[in-house]
Amino acid sequence: MARYSFRLPDIGEGIAEAEIVAWHVKIGERVEEDAQLADMMTDKATVEMESPVSGIVVELAGEVGDLIPIGSTLAVIETDGDGEGDVEAPPADTPVEKQIEAETPGAEEVSVAEVATPAPVAAPAPAPAPAPAPVVTADHSRAVLASPAVRARAKDLGVDLGQVQAEGDRVRHSDLDAFLRYSGGQGYHAPGASRARADEPIKVIGMRRKIAENMAASKRAIPHFTYVEEMDVTALEEMRADLNANRGGRPKLTMLPFLIVAICRTIPQFPMINARYDDEGGVVTRYGAVHLGMATQTDAGLMVPVIRDAQDKNVWQLASEITRLAEAARTGKAKVEELTGGTLTVTSLGPLGGIATTPVINRPEVAIIGPNKIVERPVFDGDEIRRAKLMNLSISCDHRVVDGWDAASYVQALKKLVETPVLLFAD
Repeated sequence: MARYSFRLPDIGEGIAEAEIVAWHVKIGERVEEDAQLADMMTDKATVEMESPVSGIVVELAGEVGDLIPIGSTLAVIETDGDGEGDVEAPPADTPVEKQIEAETPGAEEVSVAEVATPAPVAAPAPAPAPAPAPVVTADHSRAVLASPAVRARAKDLGVDLGQVQAEGDRVRHSDLDAFLRYSGGQGYHAPGASRARADEPIKVIGMRRKIAENMAASKRAIPHFTYVEEMDVTALEEMRADLNANRGGRPKLTMLPFLIVAICRTIPQFPMINARYDDEGGVVTRYGAVHLGMATQTDAGLMVPVIRDAQDKNVWQLASEITRLAEAARTGKAKVEELTGGTLTVTSLGPLGGIATTPVINRPEVAIIGPNKIVERPVFDGDEIRRAKLMNLSISCDHRVVDGWDAASYVQALKKLVETPVLLFAD
């Protein structure tokens, strides 16, 4: 027999640890070569770990939610071969820039051959069964004596007075109260009332933990401010409808590709919006290219895939890329490079919309833009009143880098393009 120590490989530059989000094996089970061992998460990317050998799992590194240092043992597998060794497998569908074999800092070096199968743990004694609630027997053969008030109350509660045991010669409110106390948790349910659900503790792991950590760090470190402006998108919506009617085999256009074009066309005038702030180094980097993050809701939580070089794409190319990245994020197939490196983020609730939003900045970026719901309202146009489609647009900025005047000026430049959409296609 041989035992192989499967060590967690380096699954991203600068990553020191990864979180266990799912085990696909148990101690004592047989695993085949290339079968899934575990799902590990780091930097919003979930990586599948596969077994490099076939054998019996004799040790696992921890439980779901535990953080495992890079280079430490993730699993020990007993095979039919001879000898012993360490195995470090590359993660599936994830670029591995370098492989390391570092031990956990401060941990004592232990030979893999010395790892023993854990001794079985005695099962705890079963807890004593709770005492049954008092059983109330009803004598339906007797006439129930009760006051009109008690009868009316029992009727409202849906209680059959024949089931209520009376202490005296008639059923009183106190008897009804006792019946409700005993039967309320044992199946009695008043008509029209709601039952309280059992409390459900949920461990914060995986994507939810990453979102919590990132949002908390953003709000702690960044002095946010939000500016909101109303935009008339009537002409833009008419243009969008015309383009969709004649799109042929191209993807259907939403508002987002047009907004992205407007964002990219105004960035050269306001480079401080498309930037990242290094807190420790005290350096702001203003980027020439727009690598636009696109906040996407998934079953696992909010992910932000990145549209690379958005400034070089037209509305049709942007629509295709939006669809592709959103699908990759929702199905868990987005690659690490598609989830990192953004310079500016757009977040939209789509049809849910809302009047205005105050989005949280995707640190270390310095701004995030949030289009809101389009509503139809009458507006004054000179002395005339016309029907218009209006949309509020929010922008949250890092006040250490972006001043209020700059943010407002940038949004006004966006407003000009959005309200005169022909300018989006002008050279």
